[in-house]
Amino acid sequence: EDLATKFLEHFTYIANAMDECGLWNTEDGFYYDVLQIPGAEALPLRVRSMVGLLPLAATTTLSHETLSRLPAFAARFEWFRNNKPHHAANVTHGEPSSSFDGWLLSIVSPERLPQILWRMFDEQEFLSPFGLRSLAKSHLEDPFVLHMSGSEASVGYEPAESEAGLFGGNSNWRGPIWFPLNYLLIESIERFNRYLGRSFTIDYPTGSGDKRTLGEIGDDLSHRLVSLFVDDQDGRRPVFGESDRFQQDPDWHGQLLFYEYFHGDTGCGLGASHQTGWTGLVAKLVGRGNS
Repeated sequence: EDLATKFLEHFTYIANAMDECGLWNTEDGFYYDVLQIPGAEALPLRVRSMVGLLPLAATTTLSHETLSRLPAFAARFEWFRNNKPHHAANVTHGEPSSSFDGWLLSIVSPERLPQILWRMFDEQEFLSPFGLRSLAKSHLEDPFVLHMSGSEASVGYEPAESEAGLFGGNSNWRGPIWFPLNYLLIESIERFNRYLGRSFTIDYPTGSGDKRTLGEIGDDLSHRLVSLFVDDQDGRRPVFGESDRFQQDPDWHGQLLFYEYFHGDTGCGLGASHQTGWTGLVAKLVGRGNS
């Protein structure tokens, strides 16, 4: 219980620091990196990337039943809320009208959640037919450009291998779909759903007018990831891309490979071909009955 209390306190301090440093951009409804230069005003780097979605993963629920089994932690939790309300308010949410009997502990508040999800479920930004991209597709036509000290740096959408020479030419975080982060975000959506219940719905995809619960959205995101490996209407598996041998030869077509990451638009497998350490998570998503 002492360890849980320590983690709770650190959680609240980190959440408070994120707000004080201005990582949440009210105008855009998104989290950004912020460049801090001594003697200059903090500069938000308005790149819509996984950086802005990952705060969603710092989410859990804490039921009153759990608190009743952990009296020492429950007492410290109550003390912390009463004596450090400024910190606690950043992560503890427990409105009486909630469908969940307990607390939501999250960096992203229920008030900010719809704004982030609006970006996340936009097919012109993060939502692809095969999961969530690591960088918004809108940066293809509108790359982020930073001018500083006479030099220029830009970030644009690259759905497959990076075109830049950073990290030996293997910086693949500007568009491709990565399984572990998709899995973490599906888990976080399910935790929000546990707390908010069926009364919370949102357009999915963004702007479609089709209102879905977070539980339904988690199922659909799982289905999109699983579909990477499943025959489409033409009998082709997206994971195999344009490889005729794997697409057409029956001796190879059933030999699935667990690629490191996937093309942000086509779903073609990229990078290492036997990355079972994280792409193997697809096995848990198949169990949701959406294959």
